[in-house]
Amino acid sequence: MNYEVTATRRRPQGFSAMLGQDFVASALANSIEKGRIAHAYLFCGPRGVGKTSSARILARSLNCKEGPTIHPCGKCSNCLEIMQGSSLDVIEIDGASNTGVSDVREIKDEVLFQPNTSNYKIYIIDEVHMLSVSAFNALLKTIEEPPPYVIFIFATTEIHKVPATIRSRCQQYNFRLINPETIKNALSAAAEELQIQAEPDALFWLAKESGGSMRDAYTLFDQAAAFSEGHITLAKIKEKMGLLGLDELNAMMIFFVQQNIGEALKLANDILSKGVSVEQFLTDLAEYFRNLLLIKSGVHNEAVLGYSLNMFAQNALDTYSIPQLQAALSWIFDLYRDIRYSVNPRFELELLLAKLCQLMYWISPQAIVKQVQSLRGELTGEKPVAHEAQQFPLGSGTPATLATPGPMPQGTSTEQSIGQTADKASLVAQYFDGEIE
Repeated sequence: MNYEVTATRRRPQGFSAMLGQDFVASALANSIEKGRIAHAYLFCGPRGVGKTSSARILARSLNCKEGPTIHPCGKCSNCLEIMQGSSLDVIEIDGASNTGVSDVREIKDEVLFQPNTSNYKIYIIDEVHMLSVSAFNALLKTIEEPPPYVIFIFATTEIHKVPATIRSRCQQYNFRLINPETIKNALSAAAEELQIQAEPDALFWLAKESGGSMRDAYTLFDQAAAFSEGHITLAKIKEKMGLLGLDELNAMMIFFVQQNIGEALKLANDILSKGVSVEQFLTDLAEYFRNLLLIKSGVHNEAVLGYSLNMFAQNALDTYSIPQLQAALSWIFDLYRDIRYSVNPRFELELLLAKLCQLMYWISPQAIVKQVQSLRGELTGEKPVAHEAQQFPLGSGTPATLATPGPMPQGTSTEQSIGQTADKASLVAQYFDGEIE
């Protein structure tokens, strides 16, 4: 038997098998049971979440010899032909390849003929947003008042490109991204089916990397199974796919905290020499800082983080404040956006790593202004207005509690206020060093 990819082999064959789309499944099942079958449906949502599969399930439910039923038998000639894609009464059209008015005119001519052996003649148009404006306009009358035996099912990933005149004539169902835990369970079942051992951490990484797409998760699973020799582990995935492991990121973070630029650059060289691209390096680094930011903000859900809390470098959590982690993420995002125009992406990455080694000394502009205003009040003897105390992170990552100063004299800008304290620079430096109180 020819090899069949997991995404095709495990394609859902009934409403109960649709993963993560409970609302859509229940709504379609109820409409079939109550006989409230619309003449046009519009399935929209991200890629790989079950739009086309749902369209085929709906077609089988309506055209099954025992139907319409929410439990198609899967054995009659109609069900088998729809599953094989050879049914004369269920026509699947690729909207990206049939975009013109002439293609739509063929549909308008075909709908005049009744179905051959089924209850309904069903048109499934995938990527319907690719149709031209003229093609959409040619469909309007047919969709609004089709023959009673014709049903249209449209699927699209870009609902905003579908004209409002089309959307208003269809029942619209919004498909959602699938929860990583649901995807992980599906991958675990696929591994058992193929008699492949798989680490839970590896399956969870695949689920998280798929971005909520079941098809993408199955594709990654097939790729991992191909090189894992019957045992999928997270270490093999990181090694073969050119990804950073959490151990390497933790080691890099320790060098950042220690301000050890040399060791950080040496580790980066070792990582890049293994085939990890600069873009992938930045992606994994951004995910790590994002997780640190979530943990510092009180988010401890492992399903959101992707890892358990004890797997992150504790000294980084103790050292960096929330504004500093936000700044680090901003630097990484800026470099990722600009790297395509870089003279040498590797040089840019090394500069970023050196900058991250000095992250603990970064202070937000707002904190600097308020610190200077507070010191100005202390040095000049002016008593600040007692508002509630606020915390502003210092370079060490340990917050210092300061009273919010009162308003500045009218006509005095923040820049002027900072300039007026320039002659007290030495006293300010001593204050931060703790030499004066």
